[in-house]
Amino acid sequence: MSNILQDIFKDNYERMIYTLHPRKSVIENVNRMINCGDPSFGGAMYGCGKCGTLKFVPFRCHSRFCPTCGTKYSIDRTTSMSFKIINAQHRHCVFTIDSELRHYFLEDRKLLNLLFEAVQSVVFRLFHKDNKAEKFTPGFILVLHTFGRDLKWNPHIHCLLSEGGIGNSGIWRPKTHFNYTFLRNAFRTALLNLMEKKLGPSFILVKAKCYREHKEGFYVYAKPNKCNPKVVTKYIGRYLGRPVIATSRIDDYDGENVTFHYNRHEDDKLVVETIPVMEFIERLSMHIPEKHFKQIRYYGLYARTRESDKKLSLAISKEKHKVILSFNRWRNCTLSSFGYDPLKCPCCGETMIFLELYHKHQHISLDKMYERAMGGLPTFSSA
Repeated sequence: MSNILQDIFKDNYERMIYTLHPRKSVIENVNRMINCGDPSFGGAMYGCGKCGTLKFVPFRCHSRFCPTCGTKYSIDRTTSMSFKIINAQHRHCVFTIDSELRHYFLEDRKLLNLLFEAVQSVVFRLFHKDNKAEKFTPGFILVLHTFGRDLKWNPHIHCLLSEGGIGNSGIWRPKTHFNYTFLRNAFRTALLNLMEKKLGPSFILVKAKCYREHKEGFYVYAKPNKCNPKVVTKYIGRYLGRPVIATSRIDDYDGENVTFHYNRHEDDKLVVETIPVMEFIERLSMHIPEKHFKQIRYYGLYARTRESDKKLSLAISKEKHKVILSFNRWRNCTLSSFGYDPLKCPCCGETMIFLELYHKHQHISLDKMYERAMGGLPTFSSA
């Protein structure tokens, strides 16, 4: 069953191609999204062993841009992040840039890597300056968001940072005081220096203007928040794992215009906006990343594999990982999200069993799939 976002892109696909000239990654993700759940592309056949009822479940596209698969992707990456979190208080920080710099990152998306580099250097300096000999190292996760609530281009970094770190002696030192003046000024300086190095002399005048207009540095939000280990998974899902737009925020589509709503960041006021459909498509598609670009990156304690770090207590013990992952599987995820069991027989209520796979109307041999997955090795046959 299609959703409103699929309908918008299906209706305007040709217009998008010829008027917006989208990037290759945009075309690839849009094609996958508009065909998500189409039975003609294949799926799995299930059957009830009691009453004989058959049910065909089509393949999904697994695109992060798809509202259905993107939600599943967000759940999976949220779970993955939460498994790495150590049992310590964390702080949610947001690093923003001057609005006049945004277009540089849109015109050359490779520059987005500089945002990660700048934040990384600032965080390490923040902790190392407490004791240069010990070099206290925190654990932090950086997530790039390129969108604002109004869907416009607004690249910024969300940082989930442990309030403490380990020094060279292996001692954990808590850190609850964050110098906001240092964070703002250091981030501004680090980013502008990296951009000048990358863009060359043509950027010097822009850099000087940023210093004049942002004498207190770029805005960095790093106030204490209730991001303790008990609620860290929900916190990650809410602030770090969310998609560009949820379909629930799209209020209307009449073929020419799209109406959506959001709560304005400045005052949390509800804003309802109606824009031409091609502008809506352009706003959404600009946030599709290039292929293989990593929007989530791990640093410090979360990136290294020292033996001393392995002794740290995790917020979610390894014994619980298997149980939590079971809730992310297709069947359990559908049950928790939509309130029904996709493998429950609609006639008698028994659990349906897997029968066959199909791809483009052709039956797929499971033996051949196994051989392909194992790199062409022959399957084991029973004597």
